[in-house]
Amino acid sequence: MEQIILVVHLLVALAIIGLIMIQQGKGADMGASFGAGASQTLFGSSGSGNVLTKATGWLVVLFFASSFGLALLATQNSQVANELDLDIPVAAEAAVPEQELPVIEEDSPTVVAPEGDLPELDQ
Repeated sequence: MEQIILVVHLLVALAIIGLIMIQQGKGADMGASFGAGASQTLFGSSGSGNVLTKATGWLVVLFFASSFGLALLATQNSQVANELDLDIPVAAEAAVPEQELPVIEEDSPTVVAPEGDLPELDQ
């Protein structure tokens, strides 16, 4: 089911891109730039929309519905790692003999800086 919704989602996305690319913008008409005719109407000179804009709107609704469906399927299919019935092995503790561990005799090593490395401040 998830694969079918995913394929539909992809096809709808490509159809939306195609419909948007072939549509003509509102500024494409020469009269629209000079305010000719129907500049005082509610939807402008092009009216409420043609077939391409209505089809784009319905495809956008279908795109959001398929997105929501895919999100629901993804949340239902996800489980916590403890609920997967997998045996997770406990990390094996490596036994290291104490003789092989390095021993530091001093608390902290002392660093001696050479005289020429630090600049002197004039007071």
